[in-house]
Amino acid sequence: MGKTIVGLEVTEESVRAAEISLGRRPQLVAYGEVPLPPEAARDSEVLDPGAVAVALRQLWTGAKFKSKDAVLGVASRRILVREYTTQAMRPDLLREALPYQVQDLLPVPASQAVLDFFPLSQEGDQVSGLLVAAVSENIEQIISTLAKIKVRAQAVDLGAFGLARVTAPLAAAEETVATVNIGDHTTQVVISRGGVPLFVRLLPIDVATAASRRHSAEVAEPELELAVAGNGMGTGTGLAPAGRTRGAIRAAMPPGVSDLAARLRSTLAFFGSRATAAPLTRMFVTGAGAGVEGVMPALNAAIDTPMTVVSVGDVISMSTPPPAGEVALNLVGTVGIALGEASK
Repeated sequence: MGKTIVGLEVTEESVRAAEISLGRRPQLVAYGEVPLPPEAARDSEVLDPGAVAVALRQLWTGAKFKSKDAVLGVASRRILVREYTTQAMRPDLLREALPYQVQDLLPVPASQAVLDFFPLSQEGDQVSGLLVAAVSENIEQIISTLAKIKVRAQAVDLGAFGLARVTAPLAAAEETVATVNIGDHTTQVVISRGGVPLFVRLLPIDVATAASRRHSAEVAEPELELAVAGNGMGTGTGLAPAGRTRGAIRAAMPPGVSDLAARLRSTLAFFGSRATAAPLTRMFVTGAGAGVEGVMPALNAAIDTPMTVVSVGDVISMSTPPPAGEVALNLVGTVGIALGEASK
């Protein structure tokens, strides 16, 4: 095996990683996920370093990762991502100037934040792009926890950027697409063109709670199943089932699921309302939440854009037995994180 890199994500429920080979045709060579005890972590935040270190050691041993080099993907709701315009200057000068320029936009002092700027366009002497700000203490805590098991954090990447990167080959270069990763506590939305992120939102939506309420109530809604390819998790038609209006479908959904559909519809509408926005041609949906009962019917009922559920086998070839179920959905973003380093 040649050189490899591991993409790593820390969530409230687990630590998850994917090892891919480096080169012109990256392959998924190993993967794994280890659950965390309650209160050990939040999304991209370590609360109990000892418990997380134990889980990470189990992850590296159980998955038989060869590499000790990792790219850390972060997707906390406490991360600020917003459009920002500033004076065009050399990248090194911009890095020095950015903390002073954006202090008023940050929830913490600039000295306590990790800042990044992703340039998208330039007009005259003004450059516009995406400003990303995370609390440095949270990032440093994860890096120090990795060090306990002798894993080196080579880079830190925004999870949404990985999502845009990994789904880029599924669309034509000129298409504007949305990629939505539905986690148990945070839903990531990135709108991109040719793998370049144009717009990012992190939504605090808990579909896992909605799913448990639905299960405990033992409500059967066979009419909510859409006529879609395969097992109902493939390409959506964007149409409501026969005999049911979209309003009726939304009313039948548990609160968490209907809230997710409404928030996503609002987010996409906000992007589309801007004068410079190109129309969305399709939407890719991934993450464990995509498999929660009622989620895909709710999204198809609320959003006109054609959508496809994407699993890890759709975005990378494998030299290992393929994962299934939630793991196959969750690993899409994890692989996207690793691909950022693989493409360098």
